[in-house]
Amino acid sequence: MEKKILKKRLVLKKKVRIVLTKTMLVIIIALVGLIMIKKNPDIKNIIVENVYEKSFKFTKTKELYKKYFGSLFPLEKVESKESPVFNEKLVYSDQKKYKDGVALTVTENYLVPALESGVVIFIGEKDDYGKTLVVEQTNGIAVCYANIELIDIKLYDYIEKGELLGEAKDKKLYLVFSKEGKYLDYKNYI
Repeated sequence: MEKKILKKRLVLKKKVRIVLTKTMLVIIIALVGLIMIKKNPDIKNIIVENVYEKSFKFTKTKELYKKYFGSLFPLEKVESKESPVFNEKLVYSDQKKYKDGVALTVTENYLVPALESGVVIFIGEKDDYGKTLVVEQTNGIAVCYANIELIDIKLYDYIEKGELLGEAKDKKLYLVFSKEGKYLDYKNYI
């Protein structure tokens, strides 16, 4: 009995020692970083430019993390065995250029599917478009889905290809494709 207790204490001490060592390393790295920033203002400018002024690509980060470290959540593999109830492709009867994108004529109460997987980066109203949802796809292209009533979608949700985004209003669905601030020709994507 004493050996088991002694063994547990040794294991606990080892774990505590590891946690303390990692904590100290993080503190040392942070202090060295702060000293470097203080001594060299160019480093501070580089950090401000890359962290605060550039658009952060959530989907690229997720794909890189998944490629090198695997799943962020261990339960993701369990969930992937289930197939979604709604997994549709885009269907429309007519298309016309509209401002920076396209206006699609769809059926009444049309359920809008996601064209590709990605992260929701905007939900709100846009002039001349109405209720809008913007998804940054894993390929870096931002797709603006407009004139839709949203169905249980929140900001920064990860959306799978074919997943239900919402319901089109007035038999019109507006799509705008852009990458790095430049509008793309919709004909290549629908």
